Amino acid sequence: MSNHESTYVPKTAVERWLDTRLPIVRFGMDYANLPTPRNLNYWWTFGGILAICLMTQIITGIVLAMHYTPHIDMAFASVERIMRDVPGGWLIRYVHANGASMFFIAVYLHMLRGLYYGSYKAPREMIWIVGCVIFFLMIATAFLGYVLPWGQMSFWGAEVITNLIGAIPVVGEPILVWLRGGPAIDNATLNRFFSLHYLLPFVILGCVVLHLWALHAAGQNNPVGILIPKDREKKDTLPFHPYFTVKDGFAIILFFIMFAVFVFYNPNALGHADNYIPANPLVTPAHIVPEWYMLPFYAILRAVPDKFGGVVAMFAAIGVLFVLPWLDTSKVRSMRYRPTMKTFFIIFLFVCFGLGWCGAQLPDAPVVPGMPSFNLIDGQLNSYLWLTRFLTIYYFVFFIVLMPLVGLKEKPLLIPATISEPVLPTTEAEKV
Repeated sequence: MSNHESTYVPKTAVERWLDTRLPIVRFGMDYANLPTPRNLNYWWTFGGILAICLMTQIITGIVLAMHYTPHIDMAFASVERIMRDVPGGWLIRYVHANGASMFFIAVYLHMLRGLYYGSYKAPREMIWIVGCVIFFLMIATAFLGYVLPWGQMSFWGAEVITNLIGAIPVVGEPILVWLRGGPAIDNATLNRFFSLHYLLPFVILGCVVLHLWALHAAGQNNPVGILIPKDREKKDTLPFHPYFTVKDGFAIILFFIMFAVFVFYNPNALGHADNYIPANPLVTPAHIVPEWYMLPFYAILRAVPDKFGGVVAMFAAIGVLFVLPWLDTSKVRSMRYRPTMKTFFIIFLFVCFGLGWCGAQLPDAPVVPGMPSFNLIDGQLNSYLWLTRFLTIYYFVFFIVLMPLVGLKEKPLLIPATISEPVLPTTEAEKV
């Protein structure tokens, strides 16, 4: 299914001239005609949704940058001016702010789909690795953008996160001063963050092209998780266009209806009220929290009592995704046919939600108010801190222990020979 031959034929002299020098039209047409497994479900539509989200963020970001002032004395006021005085500014700002949350909702679902159906396994390792690079760049871009409104949560979030870099032995302090542009967060920091926030979306766009290129070379995975042989390509695949562009289009419409509900009816639901207070270095908020999509990693950071250890654990939580293709020892891709691993995956989903919930709570707050707890060295057992530690342990055990061991010991269910077998009777599947 991969590396299929091009069917594009230039029809005009201009097309032939362009095709010999910059075959961009050929690339587009080949992608439109890419043989795609006919059994793809709606979990595969989030790739198209993410492409639209990225373009929405880039376009609205460019417009916002035309009116934003990256100066500590004017940044907060410039955002308010965009909201009040720029024609349509409130809409552009709310689309951009809520668009970040929609982007992460889609990317988390996209990654979980890849995890469940084994889309990281050979021959698609590079698709997964480039996707992890995109995810890391998204987190960096989102953090930089969160600082720009220069509200209380923006300033103190930047203070907390940049201080983590200083925990790195030997090189931490020089890197921290270089990143901030001085010993403390000031105007130089805001200018650096604005510049990088403007740049990184275009780096992400370049990585998306590489992601699609790798997909074009290796071919799509499918819910059954089997490779489609050349002799069944015509029977088990369809051209990406129009069959899957229509399906993606329908999913994009539904997704953007949900997006519009947030933008027009509750645009601040996914933000923090303290960010409508101008940044004040002399007043620390009672509870400093990042945006919701960073809460699981923030919870892992707080779970480790040592500052540097917390930084290592937080980055390891993302880094472990890069080596996932080599941690999973199972020969079966899809968890549809791996009942034991499927159970652990469902627990993993609850753990991720639990980490996000714990990241938004005060560490010493009781999980169950009024419940007696046992005194430990650094707090109460009945606290979000210890619940976070238990969840963090499972997060890493899932990847580092369960995936290698279950892959070796698990007895998978019978895997269909073709993608037609699960939906058609055996006699009909043989005729197809």
